[in-house]
Amino acid sequence: MSSLPRLSGALRAFGDLTASPQNRQSLNNELTQKRQHASKKVVEGVSWASLTEIIKKEAEPGPDDLNGTLKQLIQCARSIVGQEASTETVESAAAFLFEIFNSVTIVGSAQTTKLRNIFGPFPASAASKACTLVNRILSWLPEEAISLLGNQVRQEADGETSQEFGKSIKFSFPSPVVEDYVSDFESDDDGEKKKVNLNYSMSPKKKEKTKPPVSQERFDSTWLQRQVAQHFDGEDSGLGLSTEDLCSTIFDVLTSPKSNDELQNDLFELLGFDRFELIQNLIQNRQIVVESALTPSDVAKPTRTKADGGNKPAVSKPAYGCQVTIHTEDEKKIMKMMRKEEKKDRRRQDEEEEEVGFMFNPQQLKAQREAALKAATSAPMFSGKSRYAPREKYPNVYDSMEEARQTSAYVGGQKMVLPDSFQRKSTKLTEEVDLPHTEAKPTNVGDKRVKIQDLDEIAQLAFKNTTALNRIQSVVFDAAYRTNENLLICAPTGAGKTNIAMLTILHEMRQHISQGVIKKDEFKIIYVAPMKALAAEMVRNFGGRLEPLGISVKELTGDMQLSKSEILKTQMLVTTPEKWDVVTRKSTGDVALAQLVKLLIIDEVHLLHDDRGSVIESLVARTLRQVESSQNMIRIVGLSATLPNYLDVARFLNVNPYLGLFFFDGRFRPVPLGMTFVGVKSTNKVQQLHDMNMVCYEKVLDQVKRGYQVMVFVHARNDTVRTAMVLREQAKNQGDMRYFSPEHSSQYGQAEKSTLKSRNKQLKELFPDGFGIHHAGMLRQDRNLVERFFEAGHIKCLVCTATLAWGVNLPAHAVIIKGTQLYDAKKGAFVDLGILDVMQIFGRAGRPQYDKFGHGTIITAHDKLSHYLSLMTRQNPIESQFVNSLTDNLNAEIALGTVTNVEEAVKWLSYTYLFVRMKCNPLVYGINYNAVETDPSLENHRRELITDAGRKLDKVKMVRFDERTGYFASTDLGRIASHFYIKYDTVEVINDHLRNVMTEADVFALVSKAQEFDQIKVRDEEMKELEGLLHETCIMQVPGGVENSYGKVNILLQTYVSRQMVDSFSLVSDQAYVAQNAGRIIRALFEVCLKKGWPIMASRLLNLSKTIDKRLWGYENPLRQFPLLSHEILNKIEAKKLSIDRLKEMDSKEIGAMVHHVKMGSTIKKCVNQIPCLDLEASIQPITRTVLRVRLNIMPEFKWDDKVHGTAAESFWIWVEDPENNHIYHSEYFLLHKKQVRSGEPQQLVFTIPIFEPLPSQYYIKAMSDRWLGSQSMCAISFQHLILPERHPPHTELLDLQPLPITALNNSMLETLYKFTHFNPIQTQIFHVLYHTDCNVLLGAPTGSGKTVAAELAIFRVFREYPKAKAVYIAPLKALVRERMDDWRIRIEKKLGKKVVELTGDVTPDMRAVANADLIVTTPEKWDGVSRSWQTRNYVKAVALLVIDEIHLLGDERGPVLEVIVSRTNFISSHTEKPVRVVGLSTALANARDLADWLGIKQMGLYNFRPSVRPVPLEVHIQGFPGQHYCPRMATMNKPTFQSVKTHSPTKPVLVFVSSRRQTRLTALDLIAFLAAEEDPKQWLHMEELEITKLKATFILNFIVCLMSNADDVFTMRLPTHDVILEMVSR
Repeated sequence: MSSLPRLSGALRAFGDLTASPQNRQSLNNELTQKRQHASKKVVEGVSWASLTEIIKKEAEPGPDDLNGTLKQLIQCARSIVGQEASTETVESAAAFLFEIFNSVTIVGSAQTTKLRNIFGPFPASAASKACTLVNRILSWLPEEAISLLGNQVRQEADGETSQEFGKSIKFSFPSPVVEDYVSDFESDDDGEKKKVNLNYSMSPKKKEKTKPPVSQERFDSTWLQRQVAQHFDGEDSGLGLSTEDLCSTIFDVLTSPKSNDELQNDLFELLGFDRFELIQNLIQNRQIVVESALTPSDVAKPTRTKADGGNKPAVSKPAYGCQVTIHTEDEKKIMKMMRKEEKKDRRRQDEEEEEVGFMFNPQQLKAQREAALKAATSAPMFSGKSRYAPREKYPNVYDSMEEARQTSAYVGGQKMVLPDSFQRKSTKLTEEVDLPHTEAKPTNVGDKRVKIQDLDEIAQLAFKNTTALNRIQSVVFDAAYRTNENLLICAPTGAGKTNIAMLTILHEMRQHISQGVIKKDEFKIIYVAPMKALAAEMVRNFGGRLEPLGISVKELTGDMQLSKSEILKTQMLVTTPEKWDVVTRKSTGDVALAQLVKLLIIDEVHLLHDDRGSVIESLVARTLRQVESSQNMIRIVGLSATLPNYLDVARFLNVNPYLGLFFFDGRFRPVPLGMTFVGVKSTNKVQQLHDMNMVCYEKVLDQVKRGYQVMVFVHARNDTVRTAMVLREQAKNQGDMRYFSPEHSSQYGQAEKSTLKSRNKQLKELFPDGFGIHHAGMLRQDRNLVERFFEAGHIKCLVCTATLAWGVNLPAHAVIIKGTQLYDAKKGAFVDLGILDVMQIFGRAGRPQYDKFGHGTIITAHDKLSHYLSLMTRQNPIESQFVNSLTDNLNAEIALGTVTNVEEAVKWLSYTYLFVRMKCNPLVYGINYNAVETDPSLENHRRELITDAGRKLDKVKMVRFDERTGYFASTDLGRIASHFYIKYDTVEVINDHLRNVMTEADVFALVSKAQEFDQIKVRDEEMKELEGLLHETCIMQVPGGVENSYGKVNILLQTYVSRQMVDSFSLVSDQAYVAQNAGRIIRALFEVCLKKGWPIMASRLLNLSKTIDKRLWGYENPLRQFPLLSHEILNKIEAKKLSIDRLKEMDSKEIGAMVHHVKMGSTIKKCVNQIPCLDLEASIQPITRTVLRVRLNIMPEFKWDDKVHGTAAESFWIWVEDPENNHIYHSEYFLLHKKQVRSGEPQQLVFTIPIFEPLPSQYYIKAMSDRWLGSQSMCAISFQHLILPERHPPHTELLDLQPLPITALNNSMLETLYKFTHFNPIQTQIFHVLYHTDCNVLLGAPTGSGKTVAAELAIFRVFREYPKAKAVYIAPLKALVRERMDDWRIRIEKKLGKKVVELTGDVTPDMRAVANADLIVTTPEKWDGVSRSWQTRNYVKAVALLVIDEIHLLGDERGPVLEVIVSRTNFISSHTEKPVRVVGLSTALANARDLADWLGIKQMGLYNFRPSVRPVPLEVHIQGFPGQHYCPRMATMNKPTFQSVKTHSPTKPVLVFVSSRRQTRLTALDLIAFLAAEEDPKQWLHMEELEITKLKATFILNFIVCLMSNADDVFTMRLPTHDVILEMVSR
């Protein structure tokens, strides 16, 4: 090119002149590259990095002065551009300031105009300071450096680019021999579509010998092939692709518009992680490889010519969206033939010249590919067998894209991305894709509109302001209102999905109407909204419409807590996914609520692809499993915007696609929506900002000229003012203000007056020109004004934040989203605007009553254009995010008790959306296709996922995981983490750093390192402010300082508590996020320390938790919790050091005098008396030498005020601590109700604690308020005068004796009474004492040891030695008396001829029968009544033996009766001088010696065997369950009971004991439900079903649920059983 004049070169490049075709190609490419380079320089301008590099290199002063000045310049730039701007934008702005001020000494009007046009209103002081700083920097630079900077900077100083010579000359182009390659840049310039020549010739021309140029020896077209060959041996790459195909695939990846980071992931997926070096080389040399490959070299030309016969296809700009191509058999054959030809050609080349490798040329491969495609299009379409089954059609899916998929065009591999009418326009500044609004909806769908007047009374009340349902609602009506089917409704925003939800709500209510009354306590409806703002709007909407029906709708979110009583009174709860997840995770509190849920409505289901999607998956999986286990139906309704893979979501929600799946595409939008996507090409952030403002103004003006109103959405509050000012400035500069100015009328006059009263300066300034602003930071009244005036048409252009789209239904004809970057505190970075927000904002476009169509515009960076296009045109399928939070979700299920082993966990995963997508798209989730083929249900992969998660949880002690058996058991730490939503990584941090004694500073340092804050980054621009906060605000040490993220978190947390304001926008966001999460983490730490029994840390953490909630430090006066006290008064109280205790002792006049404000004295005194305070008094009683019973009397000592304390209760934590050992022995949560405080009644708590010898000096009982600082009471328990019970003698040892035969009775009549031949070991040991002596006996032995036989031995002695005397047998229950009577009537009365009489409340024989009886069987109460008149009743005096069964019941409520009987017996004996033998039968006792002394038993008659001395050995498994409340606790025990039956006694009989009559039924029903979910639901049924029918019994199971409270059943049952399960003895 250098040998030719420039114009001549240009002419030769574009015309068919003298240059050879070969030369023409190189000339054209060189010109294209120069144009691209010049354009790039113009667009990008000078960067801050290169500017600072030159300045630092050339400047004279020391680095400190220079760095300080540069930092100040950055600060000025931040002040001008806005605190919320990203670092990149601020740096670009600083470079821009340097450019405009490097040739001036003061800020002139030209500079001010430039700045205002780009940044909007800016502080003049910042601009002046920037000008001074730039001049100062220039003064330090030598002349040469300034000129160097000038050359670099001034290219863009005038905002114009040099016009290329000859560019405007028009040429007439003849048809060239070789069609030339056109660069992306030129394609942008002319915007025309280039023709693609798809001709393919099978007879290539002979290749000329050429050598590759030396300059491209390293990165020429063979470099990629050499690299691939180096890392993949042989022809086959091992990936199912040949080396050439793999090169082509890699090149396609390299030329994609993705960033290097995104590209890295794609290459790892393609090549595998073992090719790390190859991937590194590809990414490092990406640009050079692509440029060299796209610039055909001399070597490549003959190869290309051979492939395409001299016709080179033009490369046009890629269309945005997916390109779908179908490989046909013919195409495969062609490709195979091509490869064979290439191999032959290579062999010929090897013979003719030096060895040259395969010449990889992407253009050639592309030409071959296109030729094959063209050949395939002309081939018969459906010859041969189709590999794909035809896609099924569903009755209620109205999807134009799906219909298009059925056409031949789609099968032919054509693009199906954007509608035919779309327009793509490209300029130097922007690229614009315009999608016109869709056609009207098909007239035959939903023609028959459902009229509200035809519906029942309930529906008419809920739809009272509506005449008929719209088309979509009419289509869905039957399924929603007349069936219980699960539903998935996919429809455009604004299509009326809320009314569909209302139909399902009304249907649910109708099912609970009895005799015209809605049974409100039978059901709960849950509406899950994605955001708190939307939840509030839904409460207003549904609450107002359901109020006439008496249905209560409440919000349950992080901001709106509800008490249990409020939840019970509410029929519909509107909540967020996270909140409902927390509620359903807590098995101990909200089981009743979860069981009442009958309808679950999930709004915006397409959030599944978002980071929060895993929460929705967890919720749905939990609900579906609950439906299966409880056999109670819960209807799930999913509402969503239009989704690409709606069938997958329907499968996940358990929706029948033929009945419950409804899909409506964009044609059904009430107001059709046109969309424009604008990508700003500039990469320079300042230029990008300027261009976005220009484009935004053009779009706004275009709509306003047509008479429409426009809403411009930005992403920061400050940006609303800035953008509005810039738009107004542009309108004034260009003389367009007449279009924006509102029409003057009486209404406008009123509006102007109202605006002038506002305190918002910007609003008053903008309103007269037709502009308005709206954001959450404005006062509510100002926001209402703006909404009202926009609706009235006085505001033509409203600049607002996304809160307007979510919280308020205020539509406009056109909406514009300016910029798509917003700051996300959760991620600590600027992120792309989510698709949910975009859809919600676009949903505001078009006013149904006025507009025939609406219009939405997104203005974004050029590299994000395709992203938003694909999202809005439903290109990207929604994938699951569940794997990222699998560990935490598994822990939640284990803590809940729904997952107890690996098998259940694997099954649980099958209910998630992850499972649905893993089967559809396994590669995304790291599963290769071979694994899917061998294991279609992916059970092995799911097992691996669960096992890995289980190991992690076991490692951090959140669960106990036995890999051998596969069982999970939750720990306290796991339960706390689940209930407080603490992440697994944070638990690791807690395990590493939590100690039993830590300072407040240590706790803050620990919290700052939590995984929840990992994403918070430290930015250079924040350093100065953080330093200031560290030195001025922080009262505790900050490990890590401002340089580390955990130091930043610590500073922000301390700043938050100190109520100090922060300036930087990102710091405000970060601080809110830190404060929101820190309180929750500290609350979890408190519970951990309480469970560990660390009193110092528990007290400290509870105070810190309240410190964060109240934003008050511990050293500040607790009266600061009362907002009605002014700062002045509070400061005076603190200055006088008046504590709460001192203030309590003073009267109101004294207090008023102390604060120099007499009137405030009574107010302060009132506040002091309202701080919750308890008076504690404890009494102790030793039960044994190691167990102490404590009775704690609690007296409230404060005045209740509903405004301060609410209307329910005040909560306290009470624990007993040992100060010497720093240990908590007992703790509990205590609620003090309003009624109890008002009545002043003392409350009593009774609990037991352990004591140790030697006795400690004292324990402390501490009561701390759960939410009030400064509310703490303490009471000491002294052990100085405590007398412990005496030490008990050891248990009686069971001797190793020869079993005694029954012949030892020496009575053949007695021997016939027993079926056995020998007595058991216990009976053998006590035989002599009972049968051959008259001494009193106390026998303590386990149940089933044969104690009844022992009683009979004593009775037989009476019959033998004292035939005229009587024996009395006292059994504690009537049922036991009846059982003895049934047995002894046969054995003693019939066989031995002795008279046996029953004496109970039910049976009272005549006195003669009792007098003639030899054996009286009675109950304690009856014998007490009879023996009271012993003087007149001879049969009482004739008693020689008193047998008391279950004598351990002395410690029970009926104990006094037994005491009286024994005492009276001894008294009678002393008077009649006839000894009465007392035999006591009991279970094993702890203090048997005391009981024996009372019964007058010496050493000989005391037998107290160990509990372990049983005829059949007993294995005991004890499992503790947390939870204070009875019903939820019992419910959580049912699943472990079921598991215990399966584990310990799968085939043998089982007894389950529960503690109330009602619970027998509940437990039995739950066990049946668990059985129903098993593969074999009748595994416990051991009878033929026919027999069951005959017996007319519903079920005969191999377990019996007994009633423990009705002890008759327990004692009368003499059933042999393998297993006994005791469900929570305490009631």
